[in-house]
Amino acid sequence: MRYTLAIDIGASSGRHIVGWMDGGEIQTKEVYRFPNGVQEENGHLVWDVRKMFSNVVMGILEAFRQYPAIESLSIDTWGVDYVLLKGDQEVFPVYAYRDGRTEAVIPEVHEKVPFPELYAHTGCQFQPFNSIYQLYADKKAGRLEGVTDFLMMPEYLMYKLCGVKSKEFTNATTTGIVNARTGEFDGEIVEALGFPKHLFPKLRQPGTVLGMLHSEIADAVGGNCQVCLCATHDTGSAVESILMEGDELYVSSGTWSLLGVKTPKPITDTGSMEANYSNEGGVGYNRYQKNIMGMWIVNELRRDLCPRKDFREIVAEAEESTFDQVVNADAQEFLAPKSMKAAFDAALGVPMTEADYFRCAYLSLAQSYRKAIRELEANTGKHYEKLYIVGGGAKNAFLNRLTEEATGKQVIALPIEATALGNLKIQLEVNL
Repeated sequence: MRYTLAIDIGASSGRHIVGWMDGGEIQTKEVYRFPNGVQEENGHLVWDVRKMFSNVVMGILEAFRQYPAIESLSIDTWGVDYVLLKGDQEVFPVYAYRDGRTEAVIPEVHEKVPFPELYAHTGCQFQPFNSIYQLYADKKAGRLEGVTDFLMMPEYLMYKLCGVKSKEFTNATTTGIVNARTGEFDGEIVEALGFPKHLFPKLRQPGTVLGMLHSEIADAVGGNCQVCLCATHDTGSAVESILMEGDELYVSSGTWSLLGVKTPKPITDTGSMEANYSNEGGVGYNRYQKNIMGMWIVNELRRDLCPRKDFREIVAEAEESTFDQVVNADAQEFLAPKSMKAAFDAALGVPMTEADYFRCAYLSLAQSYRKAIRELEANTGKHYEKLYIVGGGAKNAFLNRLTEEATGKQVIALPIEATALGNLKIQLEVNL
């Protein structure tokens, strides 16, 4: 039996899942889970990467304790965030994407490379937290001086495990610096923005083996195995796990909802730019998709209104509510408000019960899906019948029903650990 380990880290939690093939299907067991989240430090939102890496190692220890014959592991995380290195030393703090530090530099970036030109080169949607803006903020602050590498979060964690620095394709496409036609970092953008060229080496594809665990890590966890690249952007791995009939629509539903479709090549026309669709790397295909605010707004409402209430109870009460107003779930004011409840109050200006807030959030997400699908079908010139939903949000039958009603699509909910399954699938194909 061949055992592999997927380490899937999201913005709120991380999990270690062991996988193996049995009867032609991937079987899984979660062996470790840990909390994750941003911290406030000197007025900025940052990641505690030391704690994150400590949890990665503790989870590998537990995985080897239960499955001593693990042959490989890989790590996926959210996109856009990275760690700067001077040799083997981290540059702190490690900023989180929801921090507002890029707001001041975005106009300057667009002065040097107007956004229509950026989009024509990269096909990457505008988000204020894209790595291109974060790196420019670092440049303005002098944080790139003497820096030898910038590693996306999973690249950094795997470097700490095996000592190999790599740049993986699917995650690189979230930076806003990868050329949509060549699949490599865009030298013209790098030069125009004055970034150090050595930070942008050749990209490696999912399935690349990096090496074995450091001897000291192997000693600490009680075993050794290969470290290899999955699709290290979590959505890339999630989409890879979806078994669908033909190319249909998908939503990877988590903190963010990523709605899209597989296409043979990037679509970088004006319509796609205006609809703010992104082209991101897949395993042999392009992911034409859009960021929708996702379960973030629901989780933050829960934190404000009823932090101890179970989500099943929240959903049941939302179903009973008759509230029918919606907000623009993708509006900037919902990205990182001090209070999500206050953001809803400001947007709606009407009295609401606790259940009304959650019903409004679910209705608003369904309407965002509807709008995004209309744009996608117009831009691709294709009509789609089905919408596959994976990730944590797939378990929400109420939201699935609202989505089906709003979009007119057949919703196929797959309440699976999609990201971990895609991560494992790529590793198992390498190890065959």
